[in-house]
Amino acid sequence: MLFANNPLYKIENLKFKAFLQEYTGKEISKEATLRKGYVDDCYQDTLAKIRNCVSNNKIWVSIDETTDVEGRLVANVYIGVLRTDGPVHGFHRVAEEVRSYFNIVDQLISSVKKVFLKAPTRSRIFKNETPDIPMPPQPILTRWRTWLDAANYYCENYEVIKNINKLDENDASSIKKAKDIFNNPNLKATLTFISSNYSFLSTYITRLEKQNMMLSEFISVVKIVKEKLQSPQGEKGKAIYKKLENVLSKNKGFEIIKQISNILEGIYNSMENLEDLNPATPGPNNPDSSVSNNPIVPNNPVPNTQLTSPNMDGTATEPKSI
Repeated sequence: MLFANNPLYKIENLKFKAFLQEYTGKEISKEATLRKGYVDDCYQDTLAKIRNCVSNNKIWVSIDETTDVEGRLVANVYIGVLRTDGPVHGFHRVAEEVRSYFNIVDQLISSVKKVFLKAPTRSRIFKNETPDIPMPPQPILTRWRTWLDAANYYCENYEVIKNINKLDENDASSIKKAKDIFNNPNLKATLTFISSNYSFLSTYITRLEKQNMMLSEFISVVKIVKEKLQSPQGEKGKAIYKKLENVLSKNKGFEIIKQISNILEGIYNSMENLEDLNPATPGPNNPDSSVSNNPIVPNNPVPNTQLTSPNMDGTATEPKSI
């Protein structure tokens, strides 16, 4: 009942109780008996499972206060494992670096986003004139690949989006700013450069974020990204590639994964130096040295867990399964 998130009082329903007794072949206890004898054990068991899932990992916690049907205060706690040290995070950092070098494009994305944000009339005009083209994307800055997706969108739909010049600039300051940016003679070439050389990064970030990826495929993706980022030979291109090298060089676990992959594929027959590459064994003197603090495996995050704490009045609240 508890792990199915069903209130215990439903056990007092005679038809439901008869159903359970018939198909389980067991005598079903009363709600009060279950609450006194089992709820606390289930609660502690849930806590233990959560601890096992997140132990030796960096975690995030979100706490939200609410009330139950009787007006009692309840704290809902959400917990998950942070995965910030792997190549996915590194590729996001590279995407962030791309954004920092192309301020004109960043301003364009920001301005056009504001033009249509909470502006149903302008959005309707855009949809009527371009029914086959989606609305301009609204990237999330903490997910840098979405910025690359937006830059690619503006490159592919440049002439259509440029019709924003038809809007009345006295309507909003963002319209005037967007028009000024579109008048920049370097804008189209800059968008083309980003789309041609860096839009692929978003695709590979998405691939690395999927679960249950083969180790060989994982290593292959990283190699492909490195090769592609080497193509641009200009000053900005070299600086962006250097950013990737710096990110990977700081992640010592990546060398371990590469060597393991080579052993599994038969490229290496020796495990020499493999132990030297491993992080120190965690223990009282090395609390931060566990492998989990240097994750390089494809993102397989522990499912976010949810736990409802005891009520503020001291009574136990039914825990939710993880």
